Amino acid sequence: MNFMEFVSSHIPQLGIAAGVVLLIIIIISGYCKAPPDEAYIISGLRKKVLIGKAGIKIPFLERLDKLSLKLISVDVKTATSVPTADYINVRVDSVVNVKISDQENKLALAAQNFLNQNSAYICSVAREVLEGNVREIVGQMSLQDMVNDRKKFAEKVQDNAAPDLANMGLEIVSFNVQNLTDEQGLIENLGIDNTTKIQKTAAITKAEAERDIQIAQARASKESNDARVQAETEIAQRNNELAIRKAELKKQSDIKQAEADAAYDIQQQEQRKTIEVTSSMADIAKTEQDVLLHAKQAEVQEQSLNAEVKKKADAERYRKEQEAQAALFQRSKQAEAELYEQQKDAEAQKARAEAMKYAKLQEAEGIRAVGEAEANAIRAKALAEAEGLNKKAEAMQKMQEAAVLQMYFDVLPQVAKAVSEPLAKVGSITMYGEGNSAKMIEDITRSTNQVSSGMLEGIGIDLKSMINSFVTGRAIGQGISANSDDTPKGDDTDHPAQPDNKEKPADNDTPQA
Repeated sequence: MNFMEFVSSHIPQLGIAAGVVLLIIIIISGYCKAPPDEAYIISGLRKKVLIGKAGIKIPFLERLDKLSLKLISVDVKTATSVPTADYINVRVDSVVNVKISDQENKLALAAQNFLNQNSAYICSVAREVLEGNVREIVGQMSLQDMVNDRKKFAEKVQDNAAPDLANMGLEIVSFNVQNLTDEQGLIENLGIDNTTKIQKTAAITKAEAERDIQIAQARASKESNDARVQAETEIAQRNNELAIRKAELKKQSDIKQAEADAAYDIQQQEQRKTIEVTSSMADIAKTEQDVLLHAKQAEVQEQSLNAEVKKKADAERYRKEQEAQAALFQRSKQAEAELYEQQKDAEAQKARAEAMKYAKLQEAEGIRAVGEAEANAIRAKALAEAEGLNKKAEAMQKMQEAAVLQMYFDVLPQVAKAVSEPLAKVGSITMYGEGNSAKMIEDITRSTNQVSSGMLEGIGIDLKSMINSFVTGRAIGQGISANSDDTPKGDDTDHPAQPDNKEKPADNDTPQA
């Protein structure tokens, strides 16, 4: 297959490819992108305006024109003098910034008027329009109004010229009046008049200001002096309060320390308590005197600003009064301390007496207990011996009562000796309360009786009955002897008297008993 046959067989495909390539070329060659400060105006098949965006222009069928949107500075000066509303010829020099509007309707008007024109042409057209409006506004305002309020003059010109420029597709961005001049020098004279007025006002203002400054300085000096006096007074008061507070704290601290020292000394040594208490009271009195002295000194400083002489006299009188009060207070505290010391001494003596009394009572009770214990021991021993003598007691039942009493009285001194022997070991005995020597003898006798009673009960002997029986028998025997002495002698011959063997032993026993 040759080339012609290939082409003839692929004509439709080649046509499509050629159309696509042609379309790509048209798109690439017709692509355009407008910057933000320039307007691209596409005309032909349809009208389009591009500002800061991209678009496509069809080659040969559409046309692209550019219109700058940058600011154009226009120097507007009146060529000749223009009379004002008060018929004064003036010249106005101003600077106006204008630009082509980006609004669609105004942009269409600008394209009709300024398409493919340079900035100089646009500036000249705008200058003519603005100069005419400046002349018009100058004729409506007085010279003094224009000089005093240039902003108002510029706003009126701008408001008057804006519609004319809008009809050409332009808009005013700013309007500034640079200079106003006149041929007669009236503006300068107004300046001189104003200068004179300003100088006069300034002189008056200066004088008033100097007066106000002097018044303010005097017032400030007075206020400063018052503030200084008040500050010094407050400082003195604060110092006084601080001194008083320190004195109170020191007083409390001294009191607590004195109480702690006193409590410690009571525990350690009773005799130093009075000394520490007296020292603490003296410190308290001294602290109170210092507080009063500081308070008086602060009062002297505060009142010295008004009456120094009177203050000295009052201070001297107050010092003497305080010394007298201090002396009185010291004597009072000293009397209280002495009274406290005497009370403590009396309490100590009373406590020692009670302690000695208690010790002696305990000692006497111990002695008595020892005596009772030894007596009980003797009693137990006697009971034990009594048990051993049970048989001997049976044998003595027939024994005469005098012999039994003789044995009892032989043992009784030994019992009394055993009961009183512990008391012989005591150096001295102090009796308290209701106790006396009779009471002690009574206790010893009672102990002896308890021992003897226990012993007699142990051997079954009734001492009272035995003594009564013995005494009764003795009395009967003596009565019988008396009767025998009174009988006649004849009777003695008839009945010879026989010796009474029973009565003789009884007579011999009586002295022993």
